[in-house]
Amino acid sequence: MNILITGANRGLGLALATEACKRGHHVIAGVRSPGSDAEGLQKLLAAFPEQVTILPLDVADENSVRYASEQAGSRLSSLDAVINSAAILLGRDQKLEQLDMEQVEQSFQINLYGPIVVLKHFLPLLRQGSQQVIINISSEAGSFAGAYGGDYSYALSKSALNMFSAQLKRELAPAGIIVHALHPGWIKTDMGGDQAPGDAASSAVGILNLVERKTTADELFIDHSGSAMRL
Repeated sequence: MNILITGANRGLGLALATEACKRGHHVIAGVRSPGSDAEGLQKLLAAFPEQVTILPLDVADENSVRYASEQAGSRLSSLDAVINSAAILLGRDQKLEQLDMEQVEQSFQINLYGPIVVLKHFLPLLRQGSQQVIINISSEAGSFAGAYGGDYSYALSKSALNMFSAQLKRELAPAGIIVHALHPGWIKTDMGGDQAPGDAASSAVGILNLVERKTTADELFIDHSGSAMRL
């Protein structure tokens, strides 16, 4: 399979790229700045030189995404999966009275508009693939049922991502393309922190099982095992 992974240079994105390579897939690794904070990805490229294509892809810049899609299209005839993993978590401890609206805008730019623009430009290539799957990495923080009165920037942007995923699922169902908004668990990454009980590598295994359709799920909003999450 040809799999596009955004935010592939760190955290869950790197774990997903690593697991995909181990399974023999070709990874198109979208990275905002390939020259920085990409040591792990460079090691992956050295270990799997025929399976990794690193593309400059800044999800906050539509021109960057457009150029990346053109580069991918010149090298590949099709995509089989897109995993939108790039995300930010800002203003974690801010209450509403202290909310930094610029950070709210940044959060929506990366966490919502990013996946939208990635799929806008990569969908034509994905339509040429087989047994296609789209995974938008979301969070239980974006659940209406689980709203907890905090992480406003992050929670609101992920809730909106769930809605975008629902729209996309309805549009692409006739073409047989699977769409999920996925909660990867609370995992040890720069975003999740050291206290997180979960492991990015284990989450990546579950997500790749969904991409390969070894695990199937009917629900839109699921966790990395394919179990339904409350919207």
